[in-house]
Amino acid sequence: MYDNLKSLGISHPNEIDRYSLRQEASNDILKIYFRKDKGEFFAKSVKFKYPRQRKTIVADNSGQGFKEINEISPNLRYVIDELDQIYQRDQVEVDLKRKILDDLRHLESVVANKINEIESDLEKLTKGR
Repeated sequence: MYDNLKSLGISHPNEIDRYSLRQEASNDILKIYFRKDKGEFFAKSVKFKYPRQRKTIVADNSGQGFKEINEISPNLRYVIDELDQIYQRDQVEVDLKRKILDDLRHLESVVANKINEIESDLEKLTKGR
């Protein structure tokens, strides 16, 4: 799994925290950041430079002219797909944690309201005597 990342020398893709992608001249620059260890001020990162793919396409429907365009490298596209899979996996875990915490807070609220209701009923019974 994550063969493209492993081909870049990333042996532990599960330690990836985030990535950034920017364009400089005719290159795409991919920077991958790893999770910080305790006591570290800065996250470790690696940078990769991919030349943009040049293509010549028909400029208009009449077939009269052509124009050159630059596109993202297919190899980079595969790497980004794998990075997005890692990010989505992490996002699902975060969403599940958030849901569990929300459910727990709701349960606390329900229990607190029920305790108040029972205490109120008990107070009514003791006042009646």
